[in-house]
Amino acid sequence: MQTSFSLAQLADPNIAEADKILRACVHCGFCTATCPTYVLLGDERDSPRGRIYLIKEMLEHGRPATKDVVTHIDRCLSCLACMTTCPSGVHYMHLVDHARAHIEETYRRPLLDRLMREFLVRVMPYPRRLRLAMLASAIARPLAPLLSLIGLKPLAAALRLAPRGAPAAMTGTGTHPAAGTRRGRVAVLPGCANEALMPSITQSTIRVLNRNGIEAVLPPDVGCCGSLEHHAGREAGAFAKARANIDAWTREIEEQGLDAILVTLSGCGTTVKDYGFMLRNDPAYAAKAAKVSSLAKDVSQYLARLGVTSAAAKPLTVAYHSACSLQHGQGVHREPKELLAACGFTVKEVPEAHLCCGSAGTYNILQPEIAGRLRDRKVANIEKTRPDVIAAGNIGCIAQIASGTAIPVVHPVELVDWATGGPVPERIQKRA
Repeated sequence: MQTSFSLAQLADPNIAEADKILRACVHCGFCTATCPTYVLLGDERDSPRGRIYLIKEMLEHGRPATKDVVTHIDRCLSCLACMTTCPSGVHYMHLVDHARAHIEETYRRPLLDRLMREFLVRVMPYPRRLRLAMLASAIARPLAPLLSLIGLKPLAAALRLAPRGAPAAMTGTGTHPAAGTRRGRVAVLPGCANEALMPSITQSTIRVLNRNGIEAVLPPDVGCCGSLEHHAGREAGAFAKARANIDAWTREIEEQGLDAILVTLSGCGTTVKDYGFMLRNDPAYAAKAAKVSSLAKDVSQYLARLGVTSAAAKPLTVAYHSACSLQHGQGVHREPKELLAACGFTVKEVPEAHLCCGSAGTYNILQPEIAGRLRDRKVANIEKTRPDVIAAGNIGCIAQIASGTAIPVVHPVELVDWATGGPVPERIQKRA
């Protein structure tokens, strides 16, 4: 794609990067076939190619974002299926992230939209605040239909997604020693949503690691990865959270060493693996960020490499839902399925596995209609496989899919924990 940025514009490293990405696009349109919003809506402006044109025009002319541009950028799930499909290597993720930062700087959203986004940014990255919000949501859930009728659909969607029961106790920080001879030492990122909604995911991870001779450390200073603010265009807040985590992990690397930094939320994993790019222009953090990114692994990658297996077969059929941020954002495909199979489960592929379930961070709250259509499509495809349980490597996907089916949905590591000596995951106790 031909671009015409001025030399003054190209002096900005973010514009220079956008120019490089735009020039890689050859207009082929392969991305449209795998873009969930284009598949549903059939509007070129709701395809990656269409959004690339909109972003190019906006950035090239230095224009403030318009309502029309914001509408179509907001509809992007950042599922990154386009990047998997693209034959030219267009790094759409970095381009759309920059566009969102430009929107945040130049566009004033309607009041209700601003308030909802502010609420999400101030609550979701903080597990204790999120837990309180979930308790309030459980009480207010009956009001969801009324809120939809009066135009507060995002708030209604948030109420419907809230869990009905109280979550278990959050995971303790500090060091969790290996059982027997220590084979390695890793840091585990608990994740804000995990600890608020399903702390069993982190706790299963620790048990599996310890059982296999791996010491797991949860530094108390590690918090939100910054993903939510980053994808909302709020770079200052996202970068501050990234730097705080980098400092905490760097201390562990320098003091006792880390073999890996494990992430159980694939959305967070994609962001942590991108810290090196995000902070590439920060002389104080560029090298440290690149080191952290190089150590970041999805938990399935690490456990598969560790060779975790179970001789006791579990008579359950598992439909594996591959989270977009894992398969498209990180290029992790086979490890979760191989890990589940090695632990005795029968693993089924899901039709249209490349299409998003509609969760996409806060998308199912901010864009509930499109998210609902994608969820129903995903659930229908999953149910075709007639599974006993659904496994997904991202808490957002777990909550989204669970809101549309009676089949229990768990994280793969919970099944691995059970198969290797841990407790039966709470959500499948009846079926197990």
